[in-house]
Amino acid sequence: MTHQIPCPEKLPQGKLRLAFAGTPELAATMLGALLEKSEYQISVVLTQPDRPSGRGRKLASSAVKKRALEHGLTVLQPSKSELMAMGKVFSEVDLMIVVAYGMLLPENILNGPTHGCINVHTSLLPRWRGAAPIQRAIQAGDRETGITIMQMDNGLDTGPILLQEKCPINSSDTSGILHDRLASIGSKCLLKILDAVVSGNLQPVAQDNSQATYADKITKLDARIDWSQAVSNIDCAIRAFNPAPVCHTELAGLPLRLWQAEILDTELISTAGKVLNCNKAGIDVATGKGVLRILKLQPQGKRAMTVADFLNGNPAFGAGTPSRLH
Repeated sequence: MTHQIPCPEKLPQGKLRLAFAGTPELAATMLGALLEKSEYQISVVLTQPDRPSGRGRKLASSAVKKRALEHGLTVLQPSKSELMAMGKVFSEVDLMIVVAYGMLLPENILNGPTHGCINVHTSLLPRWRGAAPIQRAIQAGDRETGITIMQMDNGLDTGPILLQEKCPINSSDTSGILHDRLASIGSKCLLKILDAVVSGNLQPVAQDNSQATYADKITKLDARIDWSQAVSNIDCAIRAFNPAPVCHTELAGLPLRLWQAEILDTELISTAGKVLNCNKAGIDVATGKGVLRILKLQPQGKRAMTVADFLNGNPAFGAGTPSRLH
């Protein structure tokens, strides 16, 4: 069931009481925009519980929690079971904004706020519903993506669309670069849609479910290089999984993480995974179709570095040794 957003009358801007649900840096950026550029009152912030992080596995707060506490906001961090019983808390706000919260909201919370819940999603829905729309768009070689703000229902990113804004994907974009661009666009879109809620000027448009694609959660297995693939596919994967989990492979017997590469304009055919050339300009590797030049890499236990720096410390690394095909 979709909770429609009733706006029969204009609302005083400062009187719109908001709840905000989000966890990572993307959500923290948009929360910051609300705090810095609007007069809307944020009554409560919902974020994931603190998680073990780093080598010491110490509990770490989410980016949203840190931003919220800096501004003295009330922060709730319920477990999944605790969330089910919190409908009453959110019945006291006018609208909930959800940005990469990380858990599906139960129906009693979706229907709690007076004007329902809206979600800011980093794709042009219905393309790339799900957990990793930025990475999957780059991995698939998409030329554009964007921001969708939708009215939430019980499905996974299936609700009616309230606003969309397109964003190009450049040939050099990594997920990190695109993330920051979409965070900026999304912040502006969020402020725009809140003004529309206040003015009562909303026109939800149903998604075409026949056009839906799904952005599954990223795993380390996704980031294993398969050199038998075409060079364009490998280049997209390297950019898609930067800054995490970072593509990995083994070349000339060395395990490496690949941070940056480029496609060479050559139709040379050789054994996929074979190192063809190696100098300070880069390491050229044959793929199933085309040649990829590695520009920045990370040896096991080392920092990320240019190929020139890598070769200074590994002068014996040479051409002609085939990699394992992963």
